Amino acid sequence: MKNQSNGIGRISFGRIPSIVDIPDLLNVQIDSFNKFLQADTPPHRRKKIGLQQVFETNFPITDARENFLLEFVEYYVEKPKYSVVECQERGLTYAVPLKAKLRLSSKKEDSNEFSDTVEQEVYLGNLPAMTYRGTFIINGAERVVVSQLHRSPGVFFSESVHPNGTMMYSARIIPFRGSWVEFSTDINNVMYAYIDLKKKFPVTTLLRALGYSSDDAILELFDVVEEVDASKVSLKEFVGRTICSDVFDKKTGEVFINKDSKLTEEHLKQIKKAEIRKIRFLKSEDASEVSVIANTIMRDSARSEEDALETIYRQLRSGDAPDLDTAKNLIDRLFFNPKRYDLGDVGRHRLNAKLGLNIPQEVTTLTKEDIIAIVRYLIDLQQGKKTVDDIDHLGNRRVRTVGEQLAQQFNIGLSRMTRTIRERMNLRDNESPTPQDLVNARTITSVINAFFGTNQLSQFMDQTNPLAE
Repeated sequence: MKNQSNGIGRISFGRIPSIVDIPDLLNVQIDSFNKFLQADTPPHRRKKIGLQQVFETNFPITDARENFLLEFVEYYVEKPKYSVVECQERGLTYAVPLKAKLRLSSKKEDSNEFSDTVEQEVYLGNLPAMTYRGTFIINGAERVVVSQLHRSPGVFFSESVHPNGTMMYSARIIPFRGSWVEFSTDINNVMYAYIDLKKKFPVTTLLRALGYSSDDAILELFDVVEEVDASKVSLKEFVGRTICSDVFDKKTGEVFINKDSKLTEEHLKQIKKAEIRKIRFLKSEDASEVSVIANTIMRDSARSEEDALETIYRQLRSGDAPDLDTAKNLIDRLFFNPKRYDLGDVGRHRLNAKLGLNIPQEVTTLTKEDIIAIVRYLIDLQQGKKTVDDIDHLGNRRVRTVGEQLAQQFNIGLSRMTRTIRERMNLRDNESPTPQDLVNARTITSVINAFFGTNQLSQFMDQTNPLAE
């Protein structure tokens, strides 16, 4: 409404109806914490997320001789001892007591079955609770846990230029939990695999260890071989091309052209004389795709699955493997064991979308198909058929909210506690301990307290203006 009396046009916005309600800006924090704790859900109905998932991944625990088995049944969250205001006044932490019901079974000396079972509630320390304003009261001070932007799990492709002008391409697989793997080409056009950014070996060694033991199997995997019928085409056109499997005389069994050698005019007469029908060549010589896989095979010292497993074991464990099974288990533990390696739902979805795979969403470990598809994608990158990723693009990042950060801290605390439980089980072999004897809650409490007290993401809440909260 304009006020004309003093010549100044005044406009009042007071009568405009509000179209959108003010969003609940704290909802992200409170929602995330409630999902982590699932305090209002009955124990048997809890979903496998947050705290429930942390317990399920760390239990059951057995000792070295497998005489004891400690299982997780359910956890309880009790009411806080003091109110928010009391905690602020007394300089205390606003927290809820956390208890878990654990079941310990032990084997009798003469049987293989777990029998003597003790079920007990064990106190696991106080867990700082969130107030209705999305904050935590730690030692009387109001603190907030800031959500973190980090690289989303999945696979990232990048390129770099070597000082001599060669383009080098790499792919990095980032999991939620587990070893980082990187595949990259070097200036000699050989592709290497790096595990945890330090141990390096040709990518074909890894493929052999996964079961593609022969050179032919690897070459066929990437479709770089063509078979030529010598009776139907003129072999003169193929002079100078690389032969990728031994050519031998069927009558004498003698190999007269070794694989990886070039076809020459001399060979043509021998082939005609020996009446050789089928010859396998690498596809067109100048295409870089051939050279990268073929070059890598030439650089690869391993020649079979056993060689490859031993090479990888020696690199990762700096010593020879006692037997093949141990070497196989090492690779299995690195990438294919859900307890050790986890891409998460996000990682699996992004791998499938990026590489055009349709591996079920439940499979959150790596698979052979993933590794092969990534190597193929790298070859396509090298030929300019595909593009690299932008790491700073927000589509390649995700938000880690409070709940997820707390779950991670709990996981660290529980895995430390698991270690002490194992040691105590081994020491008490002749006695019959109870769950309370084995569990030390201090390990978890110290990790959680350190997180709230010293972590960069746990910040003192500055109330500089109403939006600071």
